[in-house]
Amino acid sequence: MTYTSRINSLVTDYFTFWIILFSVITFLYPAPFAGLTWLIVPVLGVIMFGMGMTLTGEDFRRIAARPRDVAIGAAAQYGIMPVTGFVLAKVFQLDPMLATGVVLVGSCPGGTASNVITYLARGDVALSVAMTSVTTLMAPLMIPFFMYVFAGQWIRVPALELFVSTIEIIILPVALGAGLRFLLGRRINYVLPVLPGVSSLSIIFIVGVIVAANAASIAKVGPAVAVIVMLHNVAGLALGYSAARLSGMDVKKARAVSIEVGMQNSGLAVALANIHFTPLAALPAAIFSVWHNISGSAIAWWWRRHAV
Repeated sequence: MTYTSRINSLVTDYFTFWIILFSVITFLYPAPFAGLTWLIVPVLGVIMFGMGMTLTGEDFRRIAARPRDVAIGAAAQYGIMPVTGFVLAKVFQLDPMLATGVVLVGSCPGGTASNVITYLARGDVALSVAMTSVTTLMAPLMIPFFMYVFAGQWIRVPALELFVSTIEIIILPVALGAGLRFLLGRRINYVLPVLPGVSSLSIIFIVGVIVAANAASIAKVGPAVAVIVMLHNVAGLALGYSAARLSGMDVKKARAVSIEVGMQNSGLAVALANIHFTPLAALPAAIFSVWHNISGSAIAWWWRRHAV
């Protein structure tokens, strides 16, 4: 194993540990990190560029080969999480910006970490990858729509600006990454092994910075927001699994849908909150980033011990 491979494995294998550790450090010592929020968007662009580099024609053939499964999964993603976020915000009577943040993270597509968690859980990885791709491509339309419908009850939602930002942050980097892969062909295989480590480090950095920027708010409202985030995530996992089983999917497919629905692209929510709202609106997504990796790792461990 090369030196680079060791570092990559150290970062990815203990990702949950590093994200918790860095979050604690930035919470206790926020000053060096709080002013780095301007880096969130470019760092997220690196993550999405890396995602684009991993896409192949086979990924799109999977979507064409199983449209029903992917459609059900995408419908579960956008039918469960935004509504659940809105209900939780209403029930707990959150501050308008915190409520906006909860709805925002619920309106985002599935995160790339879900593919790894699905593999560890012995779920249908191909379906997970297909769902991530489709929900990501749908994001520029779905995020402004759900934010306008739900968060619009508390604040003015810049729907057009959200659409443009999502294109810039998600679609363009993915397209550039996919284009580079097409141009380089097999030569890009030398780079692919390090992408999980780069993405993991990028997510750790984003979460740490937003924790630092909200250290004072976390001390005041963090525990309450954490409870709501946990409920949101657990509801996504449970309802996603139930929806898949009720639609006739087998257990492996249901695991993939459950994880894909429950694990959001919270980095995107953090970036959009910082651009269009306030750092406080990014707090639910930052906590979600920490928690969904913990819950995802736990459910993968459980399902791996109960193989299909």
